[in-house]
Amino acid sequence: MLYDIRLTLTHTYAQPAGNSRHLLRLLPQTLARQTVTVHQITAMPLPDTRHDRFDFFGTAVTALTHSDPHPDMSITMTCRVAMAQPLPWNDRSVSLGNLQTQIRNCKDLSPASPVHFLGPSYRLKPDSDIAAFAQSVTQNITGPETGVAQTIIRLGKALHDEMRFDAKATTVDTTAAQAFAQRSGVCQDFSHIMIVALRSLGIPAGYVSGYLRTLPPPGQPRLVGVDAMHAWVKAWCGKEMGWIEYDPTNATLAGTDHITVGFGRDYADVSPILGHLRSSGAPIAEQTVDVAPID
Repeated sequence: MLYDIRLTLTHTYAQPAGNSRHLLRLLPQTLARQTVTVHQITAMPLPDTRHDRFDFFGTAVTALTHSDPHPDMSITMTCRVAMAQPLPWNDRSVSLGNLQTQIRNCKDLSPASPVHFLGPSYRLKPDSDIAAFAQSVTQNITGPETGVAQTIIRLGKALHDEMRFDAKATTVDTTAAQAFAQRSGVCQDFSHIMIVALRSLGIPAGYVSGYLRTLPPPGQPRLVGVDAMHAWVKAWCGKEMGWIEYDPTNATLAGTDHITVGFGRDYADVSPILGHLRSSGAPIAEQTVDVAPID
């Protein structure tokens, strides 16, 4: 599958902003299942400095600075991504007990190591209610021969059934505990809750940021710019199977419609735009995303 992706971020300030610095994580990665062929990130006004690099987990980061006052800022990312068909499903995951043994014996500290995705992280702390939910969902399927992949999928499906998607129910700062208590939120909340739940079971879990192709209702035309950045979960199933990715918002394993930008322990590691500026008043922020399949 081949996609052209275009994202535009626009910030309009109540008063001209100066001395701004921003970190952008917008560009999809080249991975085993996806290849970025062409790409471009532009900012207006033109930044005084720009630096492109990769962070610890392999996400592309663009650092921008503006020294002069500016009333607004727009950032555009365009790229073409080729997505390979997923391999046939083959559950080679180990049992939860064997998973714990492998983790204890793990000496790997590379970005893909499961040890980075077990404990509390900047945005995610243990929560007794989420842990109790995870136990109630999985207590009948975590026998000595049960692979953890089955546990991950079962938990993700149960969370999808438990939660209600509501774009107005939460903000970017809502905690996993708050979203779970009200049983509503967006993909960030679904993913954060599932990560906390999996970690409570001793299963390494991380946050995936990316783009999702959405399909219009039958008979309706595809609208340009109505897609959005998306989030889902990756979880470790042992040395042989490695990581799998599950989308609890849509109750499905990640497929060719899920285009990865980056991985992290939680949203803080892969925030699309992060920075600071000197200004006053409330800014107006707008985002448009178009994920267009190429025939």
